[in-house]
This record gives sequence, C-alpha cells and structure tokens, in this order.
Amino acid sequence: MSSVRECVQANGVQLSSYVARPNGATPGRPALVLCHGFPSASAVRSAPGQTFPELAERLAAETGWTVAAFDARGTGDSTGDFSASGWMADIAAVVAHLDAEVGSGVWLAGFGAGGALALVVAAGDTRVRGVATLGAPLVLGAKGPELLAAARNLGMFRTPGYPPDPARWLAELAALDPLEAARDLGGRALLVVHGTDDTEVPVFEARALADAAEHVELRMLHGAGSQLRHDPRAIAVLVGWLERQAVAA
Repeated sequence: MSSVRECVQANGVQLSSYVARPNGATPGRPALVLCHGFPSASAVRSAPGQTFPELAERLAAETGWTVAAFDARGTGDSTGDFSASGWMADIAAVVAHLDAEVGSGVWLAGFGAGGALALVVAAGDTRVRGVATLGAPLVLGAKGPELLAAARNLGMFRTPGYPPDPARWLAELAALDPLEAARDLGGRALLVVHGTDDTEVPVFEARALADAAEHVELRMLHGAGSQLRHDPRAIAVLVGWLERQAVAA
C-alpha cells in the first residue's frame, strides 16, 4: 500500500488530502473520494477526517481502488473559509485530481452533510460515476443559522469578517437540493445508507433520496445512529457496493 499526503488546489485554496493507492496501482483502476461532513468541536482543527485516512487505507486494501480523503476548506490543515459552494468546489477539485490520475472516472462516498454535497456535485459532473451517501440530510438550509454560528465558534472561518454577507451565505446553503440532484444522476449509481436510530436526519429523508434516483440501493441499518463511518455494517455495505461498481464499470 502506498499512502501519501498531497496538496490539492481548489480555486486558490490549499486542500490537505490523503491518498491511499494499492500496490501496483495502474491507470484505469477505479478511484473513490471520501467526503466528510460537518466536524465536531474536537475534530475541526486536528482534521475532521482524522479517521478518514484510516478508512481510505482500509477501502483501498479491500477493494483495490485508489481512495482519497481530504480536509475541506476551513478544517484541518486546509486553508479557506467554510461555505457550501466552497466545499463543493473542494470535492470537484479532488475529483479532478484523481480523475487525471486514473482516467476512468471517480466515485464519491459522503458522510452526513458531505453526502448531500457530494450528490449535488455529482449531478453536474459526469466524471463522477456513482455516489454513496451515508446518513445524508435532504435539507441543509433549515440548520443554516446553527451552522453559521457553529462555524464561527469552531474557527472554520479563517478570514476576519467572513462571511461578508451572512444572508447570502445562508441563502446559498438553503438553495442546495440533494433531492433534485438524486434525480439528475440519471443512470449513474446511488447507494443510500441510513441508521434507523439517526436522531439528526430522519429516516424518511433517506427514503426520499432513494425514491428520487433511477439506479439506487437503499440500506437501512437497524439501531445505527448518525456516525456511520464507525459502524462496521455501514462500511461492509459500502465495500460490497464498490465491488459491484467495479464489475459493472
């Protein structure tokens, strides 16, 4: 296994990324980008994806894929300020970075809000061959004021006075439509994984996402909460889906 820290540029923002490549990786091998969600207070500086590099290595070892994890702007060692459009630009930049290497398309796996943003990015980027969402919300704007306050408290705004127009920042978040994005995937694959005991995102939101997509797998995990990256069942489901994607590609 070859795993390295790499810097990816996204419109002037430097993203700290971690790429796990299986031994003997060659062009044409599938690639996956892991998209983290909104970080906790303890994780925002030490890296919201603190456990994501470990997950990237595990997935690369088990599937033979090249797998990248990264810190979105305003978190970890990446520069920039948190915003919905900024995080989507970050996802797109890492997609472009991996696609230039593998040349065979890239899949996305997003956790929490990262899943919702991954869906929106994928809808407009045909380099993305499929998306897996794990505990993804259907609506982000409803918690906009909460997220704005939390981002300030957590130091996710690195530029003094950011955002200069809070109302516009909130409107941008509210305009996101993961449901429409799921419809716009067309024939591309969507995996929706959700915990039945998720207290942050209601189960009906996962079912709505699944109903909107054309080519979808819905997996409900009994008793699981919102931290699905720590649930072995969720990761096993993701691995199985990735293996089926590689066969179908």
